Amino acid sequence: MGKQELLELRKKSLVAPADLMNMLRSDSPPSILAVQSVCPYTGRNSRCGQWLPGAVDAEAYSDFAAKATADSGDRPLPNIDNLQKAARSWGLSRDRTVVLYDRDRSLTAARGWWVLKWAGLPDVRVLDGGLAGWMAEGFPLSRESTGASCSSIELAPGNMPEFGAEQAHIFVGDGVLLDSRIRPNYIGGARTGGDPKRGHIPGAVSAPALDNVTDYGYFADSETLEEMYRGYGIDGKRPVGVYCGAGMSAAHTVLALTAIGIDAAMYPGSWSQWVTNPKRPVRRGAKP
Repeated sequence: MGKQELLELRKKSLVAPADLMNMLRSDSPPSILAVQSVCPYTGRNSRCGQWLPGAVDAEAYSDFAAKATADSGDRPLPNIDNLQKAARSWGLSRDRTVVLYDRDRSLTAARGWWVLKWAGLPDVRVLDGGLAGWMAEGFPLSRESTGASCSSIELAPGNMPEFGAEQAHIFVGDGVLLDSRIRPNYIGGARTGGDPKRGHIPGAVSAPALDNVTDYGYFADSETLEEMYRGYGIDGKRPVGVYCGAGMSAAHTVLALTAIGIDAAMYPGSWSQWVTNPKRPVRRGAKP
């Protein structure tokens, strides 16, 4: 794929700060969601008292996920009625671009992107570089979030490719199954503190989602992403499936692949759901 073609494709899912600034100045500005969260792993709160102009607050772990159950995994997909209620409170509509951003290398914004696409919104993008990228450009900030006018949008699930535990073998046999968690979780180790046993789905290839971004939090350029995923055996011809711990970093990888023209299915339950059944196999070590 040519460089210009890659650039145009990237713009459909990732928006650069300068491009977003131009969109905000236009006659049809986008809806902006500031994806806020308290990281369940570190306890770090992403709220910082600064917002992009016009941004509405959304919560990463409640708006874009349902509560965990014994067999669903840690972050199952949200109830569509609850998501629709939230989308209406944010003022979202089908004829208006939606841009999401966060302060965590787009990991939570990507989850919101995937969920809104899954719910049928046609034009959803993530701010490349997030809040830090916006600030680095010196663009204006607000000291408060915006109270959006409610909309009457209707949402329906099932508009993004997904798969469950029973379908994972399809990607191992005929395609590529990516594990987007950090490498230590993929390799596995001693089980401590009652945590689920570590390791990976047999046949899955380790492809940490954080490799999608640079040290500054921007997604790597499209040529680099193409080369990286080509190295994992992804050529645009075979089916691609992605999982992670609980459907967050997997969405990040699906976003990166979408930006280079690769369709990928996501396993929403991911590893936290896989290990609920002791009969499912677990492999340890650095190899698939």
